[in-house]
Amino acid sequence: MRADDFSLTSGRGFEAFGRVMAALATEAEFIESCRDLTWWRGSDHSWHIEWRDGPYASEVAALLAAQVRNPAYEDELGRPAGPGDSRSAVLDVMGVRFELRAIDPLGRERVRDKPGFWRLAEALDTTRSTNARRPWETLLGG
Repeated sequence: MRADDFSLTSGRGFEAFGRVMAALATEAEFIESCRDLTWWRGSDHSWHIEWRDGPYASEVAALLAAQVRNPAYEDELGRPAGPGDSRSAVLDVMGVRFELRAIDPLGRERVRDKPGFWRLAEALDTTRSTNARRPWETLLGG
């Protein structure tokens, strides 16, 4: 076991990581549009998040900066730590550096317009009538 496994810096790093992942989990469009979403901890206690397809890195950084908050105080805990572009962006969350990297990104607009893109929200929409069985009907045997 390393000496820094239980340090305050390490604890803050894991709390920041948890907040970022919780924010990403609320964005179904992001999760559905990405392939190969991976993350790892850097040697300098930063976090690296990488995905294929999906939104631009700068779009994800802006999304996270807006969503990562302290619910008790409504404080903003995340902010971009420099200019981002379509492939990479850096975000500071609670003093922890997050390096975001998109491989072959499409951007949010192109993802929304991509034909054949399966969306969970559309699959679960019971207000639309359709002749075909919905994926959830097949799953539940209906």
